[in-house]
Amino acid sequence: MPIYKLTGGRLFDPAQNLAGEPGDIYFRDERIIAADPALKVDREFDATGLVVMAGAIDIHSHIAGGNVNTARLLLPEQHRNFMARKLGHAFSTAKWSTTETGYQYAKMGYTTVVEPAVLPANALDAHLQMADIPIIDTAGLAILGNDNFLLRLLHNKASQGQINDYVAWVLQATRCLGLKVINAGGGEAFKHNARQFGLDDEVPDYGISSRAILQALQRAVCELHVPHPVHVHCNNLGIPGNIDTALATMEAAQGLPMHLAHIQFYGYGSEGDRGFSSAAAKLIDGFKKHPNITMDVGQVLFGQTVTLSGDVIAQYSRRHDANPKKWVVWDAECEGSGGIVPYRYQPRSFVNSLQWLIGLEIFLLAEDPWRLFFTTDHPNGAPFTCYPTLIRLLMDADYRTHCLTALHPDAVAMSLVKDLKKEFSLTDIAIMTRTAAARLLGLADRGHLLPGALADIAVYHEQADKQAMFASAAMVFKNGQLVVKDGEVLAKPVGQAQVITPAFDTRIERDIQAYFDRYYSLALSNFKIDDVAFGQSDNKRFFAHACHRT
Repeated sequence: MPIYKLTGGRLFDPAQNLAGEPGDIYFRDERIIAADPALKVDREFDATGLVVMAGAIDIHSHIAGGNVNTARLLLPEQHRNFMARKLGHAFSTAKWSTTETGYQYAKMGYTTVVEPAVLPANALDAHLQMADIPIIDTAGLAILGNDNFLLRLLHNKASQGQINDYVAWVLQATRCLGLKVINAGGGEAFKHNARQFGLDDEVPDYGISSRAILQALQRAVCELHVPHPVHVHCNNLGIPGNIDTALATMEAAQGLPMHLAHIQFYGYGSEGDRGFSSAAAKLIDGFKKHPNITMDVGQVLFGQTVTLSGDVIAQYSRRHDANPKKWVVWDAECEGSGGIVPYRYQPRSFVNSLQWLIGLEIFLLAEDPWRLFFTTDHPNGAPFTCYPTLIRLLMDADYRTHCLTALHPDAVAMSLVKDLKKEFSLTDIAIMTRTAAARLLGLADRGHLLPGALADIAVYHEQADKQAMFASAAMVFKNGQLVVKDGEVLAKPVGQAQVITPAFDTRIERDIQAYFDRYYSLALSNFKIDDVAFGQSDNKRFFAHACHRT
């Protein structure tokens, strides 16, 4: 196999404590190999003086599935074909198409992206969409916490072993990398006219609390040795005073690993004349007391977006805020529900300004980039294409201060951001978006530049303007292939889906089959992703990672 060499780059690799030291990277057969000047190099790439990092990893971005596709249908103006077509693909430049998703991520140096909300009944559709995204590897998190089969198990006081078997079966059937819990029990409660659902509220007819559902699923993930902690969308999203829910959820973890998603939407107090305030400092105090907790931020940035979520209570409550004035809320067989509500974040809005400020407060106060992760909850807080703007906000205090002048003055006055002068380093960015992200997901083969890692490498021209720097990579390699050069896509290889296959007692499938035969018109076989043609063999499409915890 040919040997390639990336020469003279400034390496930022937290896994090796490299913070800009010059070095060479050799790779062969899709993998980084040990540096050896004696090797006969077939092709050399000059990165002299350029910043070199592992390919970036997005742990939480809604890029596929039913809600994403419904959002495309609801807002055709956001994804119409608006440029000349390229590369022989009929929709290769359609805004927010699967093709454009892969291109835009790759141009920024991203090589792996996790879809954090795969409804089991819709897993095949989600995987087919992800398979159509070029260049990047993908993974999904399977949603549990509102489905009737699980709630019946808990109501009937099934053993933890049975719960574990069901979780493992779902992860295998849906070909996912981890488990997502969205407002546990809230979807079922919504059908009984509940419009709020707290951690200790009980699901009607089942007599089990949201807390009990969450703890049973968290324990299952831990006992199955799933690398990624249970990925939690807490109750009471976006409600003033929900800081108490976030802190209660941290306590509910009982010292076991738990990941809290888009935590900015839970950093809300209820103080002040408007009954809405920042509770970021209180949130971070709790975060520091619970080293078992990791979080991603879900930063709000200004402009048009569309919010989409499986939290039907939250989306239904926000339907009147739709901008433009159209929205979808749905419920389906197999305990699936969700909502799509377009929204425009505006800097002169007090609420939107404070949301923007709260996210930055969380970033700047947390002090631990190994446990806090870089997201906008795409597209809920902002499109992922805004990541370079967020990087600049974190790395450039003067730019942050300048941006405050456009915000609602009352929000600025009550925020800590104006007094926080911290600036993130390139090492901090590499930790959050590469090394720590890979470790959190259990992806040992990426997120670093050590021998044996996939040759997923991003190279940047260092610039004072960090937004410009990270918006357009100088070079991006995926599995050792040069796919982006100076912001232009050169190749569109097919990515892989990252999965885990935890073991389970096969008798659970007999119980699931009996349940489906009695209650659903949808066949159980529709849930299981087995002999499906992805245009490539299953062995190539899905890459299984080991179930173990470090």
